[in-house]
Amino acid sequence: MRVTVDVLEGLMTLVSELVLTRNQLLQLARAGGDPALAVPLQRLSHITSDLQEGVMKTRMQPIGNAWAKLPRLVRDLALELGKKIDLDMKGAETELDRQVLELIKDPLTHMVRNSGDHGLETPEQRRAAGKPETGRITLNAYHEGGHIIIEIGDDGRGLAVDRIRAKALANGLATEAELAQMSDHDIQRFIFRAGFSTAQQVTAVSGRGVGMDVVKTNIEKIGGTIELRSREGRGTTFTIKIPLTLAIVAALIVEAGGERFAVPQIGVVELVRAGAGGPRVERIKDSLVMRLRDRLLPLVPLASLLNLAPAAPPTGTGEAFVIVTQVGQKVFGIVVDRVFDTEEIVVKPVAPILRHVTVFSGNTILGDGSVIMILDPNGIARAAGVGAEGSDGEAAVREETVSGVAGSDGSTALLLFRGGDAAPKAVPLALVARLEDIPVERIESSGGVQVVQYRDKLMPLIPVGGTWVPPEGRQPVLVFSDGEHSMGLMVDTILDVVEQRLDIQMGSDRPGFLGSAVIAGKATEVIDTAHWLRQAGGDWFGHRARTAGAAPRILLIEDSPFFRNMVVPALSAAGYAVTAAEGAAQALRLRDQGIGFDAVVTDIEMPGLSGYDFAHAIRQEGPWRNMPLIALTSRSEPEDIERGHEAGFTDYVVKFEREALLASLRDCVGRAPALA
Repeated sequence: MRVTVDVLEGLMTLVSELVLTRNQLLQLARAGGDPALAVPLQRLSHITSDLQEGVMKTRMQPIGNAWAKLPRLVRDLALELGKKIDLDMKGAETELDRQVLELIKDPLTHMVRNSGDHGLETPEQRRAAGKPETGRITLNAYHEGGHIIIEIGDDGRGLAVDRIRAKALANGLATEAELAQMSDHDIQRFIFRAGFSTAQQVTAVSGRGVGMDVVKTNIEKIGGTIELRSREGRGTTFTIKIPLTLAIVAALIVEAGGERFAVPQIGVVELVRAGAGGPRVERIKDSLVMRLRDRLLPLVPLASLLNLAPAAPPTGTGEAFVIVTQVGQKVFGIVVDRVFDTEEIVVKPVAPILRHVTVFSGNTILGDGSVIMILDPNGIARAAGVGAEGSDGEAAVREETVSGVAGSDGSTALLLFRGGDAAPKAVPLALVARLEDIPVERIESSGGVQVVQYRDKLMPLIPVGGTWVPPEGRQPVLVFSDGEHSMGLMVDTILDVVEQRLDIQMGSDRPGFLGSAVIAGKATEVIDTAHWLRQAGGDWFGHRARTAGAAPRILLIEDSPFFRNMVVPALSAAGYAVTAAEGAAQALRLRDQGIGFDAVVTDIEMPGLSGYDFAHAIRQEGPWRNMPLIALTSRSEPEDIERGHEAGFTDYVVKFEREALLASLRDCVGRAPALA
């Protein structure tokens, strides 16, 4: 018996309306309807689900129907290109919705042509590479968790990373510095950019710059994702993940900025309640992140993204609901205000007036009759710049500026990690420019030192304790940067970011460590950043000054945030209470406010008032005229020291000589009390 497609489409439409009506009745029952209706409604729900499943089966077709023309295409392609190609198809009996099947036919055809043209070598090239003359293209399809997974692979030459990198640079898609930070996988994903092609000549098969970007766009239109794996000389495999059907899907109903939205469960990895004893939402500069188990998860506040003008996203001890979603290999969190329930929804197409808003994939009608938008995780990722093509993909902790006056008696953001042994270790977060997860294959050796290409330069990598580089995988690295200088500290594991007072209770004679403190309830070693910077070499302390104080009361004047944050913990560990100022003008305002200190440690070369000008100013008049004044600078020539003493400095210390600075403070503070 033959049934026309129109009849099946009409039947599917009626079932969709039945599902909506079922949802509305269940909503009324949950709102406090007649208890006598509970059992019949439950029965109606089961029957509706069974009917929906039966109608869906009538729409299902084996994916082999979409593959039927591919063997002929491959034979013709082999003759045209002068290659020997075998096509291996597995899982042709895997079924999926007819509508989805029609939409993926063209992308599959294009990808098979790409594998034959770009991927596979000629018989002569394959013989020279020690491969069989006949290349192989493999198609594989299978079900996985409510999705269809389709793999298109070949055993050819793989993607040439160097050629893609050069093309991306020539097309202005990324700078040399950005490319230097990217992994090979991220560089390979440039092939999904519009107009991108590495073909050396234009033919009927390739080189026109119209291809993988269209494939990716068409797959994302149906709520799917595409990923690639490639090894040069070994071949390339594309993995497509698409929903079984586009008609009726399970979705999570959420609220953000007073509006409700539906998030397809196909894109939900997990739901996390941040705060209230769970993971905390942190703010690093202008970005929200959350430490979820072993990774730092970037967050996208949904209400802010959609300009719904909500209250500021909760951080610290505040509560938030985070929908953890995955787009390709990029995992990020969507912050919402409330989470209601899961519900089967009927997908309606987006109205033409909203088609330019790519964060929506459709709309639906809820059980209470309200119309809500369906969110598209792919569109959200693009709009928020999370996991964009060519981006690094790893969460980065950027340098935080210490503004105003910072006191060591307040709380400090600390990055906890392990390295060398099981004991946790800590470093002030403000010192860390970035957290990197570097592929091991990018680590090289130069002059007996491990290095990595970072922002178009070679960055030395220094291991903490017994930290070693694994033979494969990825290596966590803390990047310290100041001006043109960068150094990577290789650690074993990144643990957490906490904010509390840094109170070093036990000093340490161990090189590279200031001492131990109780952080997050555990005995934690605080590293001496200056020690590890010296291990990396380079004139870290020659072009700027750095210092911080502690003891009775020390004022540190330093214009560089990096060195301020490095010196404060060192002096705090020695027992001093430190206040840090960004410049001499700010320090003079503290004097005019009547604030007293036991000693002042200052840089010489600063914008505005120099250290010499500051010394002249306080020695002329005012309550600080007899205060011990220590210069901490890289200018250590005899004439510089003589000029410093003439300006009124009590002592002159070369930066960053920690022991010399501590000795000078002990000497100065011991012989001259602070004047208030």
